[in-house]
Amino acid sequence: MSTTEIAMAELTSPPLLSPKEDERGLDNIVPPEYSQTNDDDHVAGVENSALLVDSIMSWRNVVAFWIFGLCNNFGYVIMLSAAHDILFTESGNNTNSTTPTSNANITTDKCTHLICNSQSTGIVLLADILPTLLIKLTAPWFMNRIPYIFRIAVVIIFSVASLLIVALAHENWLSLLGVACASVSAGFGEITFLSYTAHFHKSCVSAWSSGTGAAGMVGALSYASLAGWLGPRDAILCMLIVPALLFVSYALVLDRGLTSTVSDTEPLLPGADDTTKTRVVKTMRDLPLLTMLKLLKPLLKYMIPLFFVYLAEYWINQGLMELLTYSQCVNWIGHKAQYRWFQTTYQIGVFISRSSVNIFPIKHIWLLSLLQWVNFLFLFFVARYQFIPATTIGILILFGIILYEGLLGGGTYVNAFYRITKEVEPEYKEFSMGVASCADSTGIAIAGGVSIPIHSYVCDLVGVYS
Repeated sequence: MSTTEIAMAELTSPPLLSPKEDERGLDNIVPPEYSQTNDDDHVAGVENSALLVDSIMSWRNVVAFWIFGLCNNFGYVIMLSAAHDILFTESGNNTNSTTPTSNANITTDKCTHLICNSQSTGIVLLADILPTLLIKLTAPWFMNRIPYIFRIAVVIIFSVASLLIVALAHENWLSLLGVACASVSAGFGEITFLSYTAHFHKSCVSAWSSGTGAAGMVGALSYASLAGWLGPRDAILCMLIVPALLFVSYALVLDRGLTSTVSDTEPLLPGADDTTKTRVVKTMRDLPLLTMLKLLKPLLKYMIPLFFVYLAEYWINQGLMELLTYSQCVNWIGHKAQYRWFQTTYQIGVFISRSSVNIFPIKHIWLLSLLQWVNFLFLFFVARYQFIPATTIGILILFGIILYEGLLGGGTYVNAFYRITKEVEPEYKEFSMGVASCADSTGIAIAGGVSIPIHSYVCDLVGVYS
């Protein structure tokens, strides 16, 4: 080998280590600055990976709670959208017919708003809300002792039962029993999932609210479409896919890893940096009865507007809406179909407003309640005096007013619970969410009761019974 070749080999070969250096390893001969940089990069990489995993898990939970809201309120919405058809079932009519209701027994051929059922749809509303109200009034005081998996199983079982009973029933009492099962499922589910949001990031609350709004829109829209195509009975049977979706969301979509080693009654809430989860030592079980009662007072500023906005809203929906449908006036939409699409329009408004809280939060929710009562009074006078023309323009005006009604109701709901998540102390949040949900149900229940006499009053004055 030439001298030049030997010199080149020495330059390109790695330096020989002394035995002492060989024992310490190569790390000790790397420049400290280079070694520290690699360590920092490694730590940063691990942190970024952890943040990515947390972000994915967070989005899984947001999606899961959106689906929970969708599925939980779906059956409840279907029963209200089908209220007109359910009453015809109770009267022995064929509810799987897709043809418009015959007007042969109507004593006038005048174009009119008021073709009245002998029974108000408020009866269906009562069956759809009273079990929910009973559950909401009692459950916050004991439900914390029931594991969430059992609660969700109850929600799914009653949801399936309600759809099967209503779709297959031919008797008055059996139809209303099916509606009551939907009410149990929705009420038990609402207080369960609202409380469950206390175990997760606060974005899950807005996801839940958006899902409940979507339930109204998707439920009413799907029922109105399928009932016109397949008939009411088969349309309701198609909805059995919804409780199956709820099960899949809980079993496969929701990330329960953070709560797997913690009691269902021990919430996990965001820490000060809003990225980590910390355990709350005081749980629902630690709250004595006196403390629970004291917590009610600061909740009244949310509960009172919720109560009044829902009282006016459902008084419109179940007391007035069926009195605002046209008969023998508009050829492009039948009498029964008008009620279904009014309900769909209302639910679209609810969905839009319930999904808007992160973009357009509203602090003074009492204003929305006041505007809803103005809406109620206006529509009452429309039903009583029929001053909106019975034309295509008139029905489009009514669709616009009903959309506005949904915007007011959904906005009040989502902003009330959003304010609770921001203002109530973490250890009391789970209880507060459950109790506040009683306000809207109480308003709905009273609306169902007062809808019956107002239906009879208006129909006796200016209506025609079908």
